[in-house]
Amino acid sequence: MKLGSVCNLNKQSYSLSENWDFVNYLDTGNITENHIDEIQRIITATDKLPSRARRKVAVGDILYSTVRPNQRHYGIVKESLKNMLVSTGFAVITADKSQANNDYLYYYLTQDEIVDSLHAIGEQAVSAYPSIKPSDLANLEIDLPDLDTQCTIASTLSCLDAKIAVNNRINQNLEQTAQVAFEEFLVTQCKDEPMGVLSDIAEINPQRTLKKGTDAIYVEMANLPTKSSFPMDWTVRPISGGMKFTNGDTIMARITPCLENGKTAYINFLAEDEVAFGSTEYIVIAPKTSYCNEMFYFLARYPDFVSYAVGNMNGTSGRQRVSAESIGRYELNIPSVEYVCKFAEIATPIMETIRQNSLDNRHLVEMRDSLLPKLMSGEVRV
Repeated sequence: MKLGSVCNLNKQSYSLSENWDFVNYLDTGNITENHIDEIQRIITATDKLPSRARRKVAVGDILYSTVRPNQRHYGIVKESLKNMLVSTGFAVITADKSQANNDYLYYYLTQDEIVDSLHAIGEQAVSAYPSIKPSDLANLEIDLPDLDTQCTIASTLSCLDAKIAVNNRINQNLEQTAQVAFEEFLVTQCKDEPMGVLSDIAEINPQRTLKKGTDAIYVEMANLPTKSSFPMDWTVRPISGGMKFTNGDTIMARITPCLENGKTAYINFLAEDEVAFGSTEYIVIAPKTSYCNEMFYFLARYPDFVSYAVGNMNGTSGRQRVSAESIGRYELNIPSVEYVCKFAEIATPIMETIRQNSLDNRHLVEMRDSLLPKLMSGEVRV
């Protein structure tokens, strides 16, 4: 049957006459595959409310971006904040619970086949970029088994997503613990240590090369995380040459928005493999002798360092960049071996646990994505 026969689209809208004191606003770019990067809190008396902040949402609603469907800016609302609005760039899908399970519809709409189909429709649009209309979603023909079967399928897939979410929360808590240790041992207790610059203790963009045709882990810069250490999406493939990264390197983005979001990665997700990135828009920080790898990852996320990097942006285009030379000139107290060892005792096992949780999540994602089309088609029964 058609999706529109078992759900409502864009059921509720916000009117300025309601005059909310504040709004919790989610834009399309701030959610990807149900992972939220940021919800903006807007005080209406002092801040300008975006003109697109109009869609009201409730728990169970599915958010599906109507722009460039293949970028997968979608999710399902599991917890609605007070005065929450989302962009009109979303289609908000509210299921008729007597006929359809919210989670089932969400998983159905996130299948590769469906995403590709919607993106193909979007590419026929007259706009400057691929976009779909809410009516394209409403007219989508879906397979809808009985409600009990929908619930069983959704429960199975939700269990995998719940475990992924638990691992992510554990990793976030572990990173916060290590960040506190960094600030204690390598900032506060080092304030009387001699001053120097970052290039005294680290190599900035070390000159290493990968031979053409080498099999390497390949990571797109867009897949660098903003909230965790390790990129989730990578492939192993022969590359055409370029800089070689090794375990323990810290990778940070050069472009203004990335730095403001603390967009960095710590290369330790697959031991003994060579790593390449799909962009030159990065800076590599590698430790010199006596300094542990982890300290540079947490330095790259330290507010004073991020402010310095943003303050040293330059360029004539709209997307300003920071240079490797500027990063190398960052001033800091040079920590003694004693303080570095104290920090490493805490940070090294933490980063190893995060690495293992990240690999577990990758396997869980692969399992979920392989089960999803088989469960939906009936090829596999729960």
